[in-house]
This record gives sequence, C-alpha cells and structure tokens, in this order.
Amino acid sequence: MSAAQTAAGPLLAVSGLGKRFGGFVALENIDLTIAEGERVGLIGPNGSGKSTLVNCLCGTLRNETGSILFDGRPLDGLIAHERTRLGLARSFQLPKPFHTLNLIDNLRVPLLYTVNARPGHSLSDTDVRARCEELLQAVALADKARRLPRDLTQVEMRKLELARAVATEPRLLFADEAMAGLSPSEVEEIIAVLLRLNQQGITIVLIEHIMRAV
Repeated sequence: MSAAQTAAGPLLAVSGLGKRFGGFVALENIDLTIAEGERVGLIGPNGSGKSTLVNCLCGTLRNETGSILFDGRPLDGLIAHERTRLGLARSFQLPKPFHTLNLIDNLRVPLLYTVNARPGHSLSDTDVRARCEELLQAVALADKARRLPRDLTQVEMRKLELARAVATEPRLLFADEAMAGLSPSEVEEIIAVLLRLNQQGITIVLIEHIMRAV
C-alpha cells in the first residue's frame, strides 16, 4: 500500500467483483486498489477479461457481485455517463470519434457534456476552445485541429481517442489497449502521451497485452 493510499484512502477500491455471461465466468472475486496519481498496468492475453473488468468499472456492464468505490463513493446503480461525470473515464480499443466533426469539435462534445454538467462548472466558448487546443497540443495533434478523423493515421486516431477521454477532465483514466496493432515507434508515442497525462495529475490504468508497454 502506498503512502497516498494510507493518508487519504484509495481513489478506486474494488472488492470481490464478479461477472458472468450465462454459464461463463468472465470475472471472479476481483480485488483492486488504486491510489490517486498512480500508474497501474493490467496485463493479460486476449480473452482474459481485461476489457470486461473495465466495462464493469466504467458502468458499461453491470457486475453481479462485489463493490466498487470511487473516492469513497459507491458506484452501484450509476450508469456510464454518471460515472464519467464523477471523474472516471476510459478510452476504447477501437476509437469511436464523431466522423463528421473536426478534431476540435470532437473534443468540444465530451467537454461540454461532462464538465459543464458538474456543479459549479460553466465554461465559456473561449474557455472551451482554449481547452480543446490544449488537449490537442498534449497529444501532438494541434496542427490537425481542423481535420476530420478520416485524415488521421492509426496512431493519431489513438491519440484522438485519448484526448476525447481526457476532455471529460477525469481523475482516473482507463486506457484500454491503446497500443494494439501499433509499431514499436508508435507504441513509444502513446506511452509518452500517457506519461504526460499522468504528470498532469491523472491516475492512469493501462490495460494491455504488450508487456513492454506496461
């Protein structure tokens, strides 16, 4: 247990989590504790349940057993967008941008939907644009702000997916196989992005089957 966990309690605490699909046991008695500011790697082969775990934690799937606490608050009964507004975000293995919107507007949508919905938060149009530009700068896509997703390379699509998740201003980010199918040099680019995000205060959980990345 880290000093951060001892002093303030974990940011995420999972106890006894289980998930079944009919007679198939996907997850059983999973315990996980993550302190704020940590970088954590969850590694395993395809089909081992990594994405199922993330889906349960983020509210896309509902676990049958166990408990999930986020900053001490039970997440039971909260659906995905409610958990996102609390500060829990994820990127998807297969990027899901708005294909008819440019990169700035792809970030504007989650930023407005999530951040402005939080009590005491109200961003002006100027603030929103500035924040979107900052996010694109953070993932090295600032020069493509007006381009459409179809104009991006595979690694750039992964960067956009991470930026869209970070646009919700999360405290905890699950990066679900953000490096799958990338070349070694592209993997290094994504690792650099994730390290920068962590240095900015975002807790990172990296779900991967690439040992070198973890």
